[in-house]
Amino acid sequence: KKFSIANAIVHAKVARNLQVLDWLAQRYDIEKQVRLMKGEALRLGRARSVVGLRTVEGRVALRYWQAYSSVIPECFDFHGRMTSSHQNNASDPVNLALNYAYGVLEGECRAAINTVGLEPSVGFLHEPSNYQTKQSLVYDLQEPFRWIADVTVMEAFESRVLDLPDFYFTGDDYRYRFEPEAKQRFLDLIRERFNSGVAYKGRAFKWDTVIEQKAIELSRYLSCRRHRFNLSEPAPDLR
Repeated sequence: KKFSIANAIVHAKVARNLQVLDWLAQRYDIEKQVRLMKGEALRLGRARSVVGLRTVEGRVALRYWQAYSSVIPECFDFHGRMTSSHQNNASDPVNLALNYAYGVLEGECRAAINTVGLEPSVGFLHEPSNYQTKQSLVYDLQEPFRWIADVTVMEAFESRVLDLPDFYFTGDDYRYRFEPEAKQRFLDLIRERFNSGVAYKGRAFKWDTVIEQKAIELSRYLSCRRHRFNLSEPAPDLR
């Protein structure tokens, strides 16, 4: 059951990543990167363990961020999601915006898990933690919805909701921070994306409601009131 849940998480995340790249490919020349990522994604069908799933996920993510970063103007100095720079602060504006959007997503996922009554420290893709602050299930639930942050960040820079003058250095660590007004504009854009509608099971949902619905479906699967757990639906309509 742990593997089936982890499998659902990774398949949904990869499907959304491919959809984001198809969305970008409508206006950028990233055909080669998309092809490479699809090749890596084919390995998912051969994964037989959670470790195997994580390995494939990492390889897919590498190709995904190569494609994503290739369309960001060089002036933003974004070269992907580097472990050394994105954990807390960020050494470039794009990683800072991604961190902030992922933080909003994390809050939505934590709220959904707490509302349903699941134990947030027991993950399926991410290893269960022995202390409450490392909330593995929150990280699990985020994965299929990270596209919301990725799309919103791309929209913010394309539309100039965020631009270089909206960021500044602070202290001696050479990390970027938002100007207050820019942060509010960006937060408004994130909220707009979370509040956008999607059809699911014959009803209209907002994406924050979809996250809670998926937490409910997970709880029913764990308690054997559902025979399958699917995170791939609903799919966004990216145009």
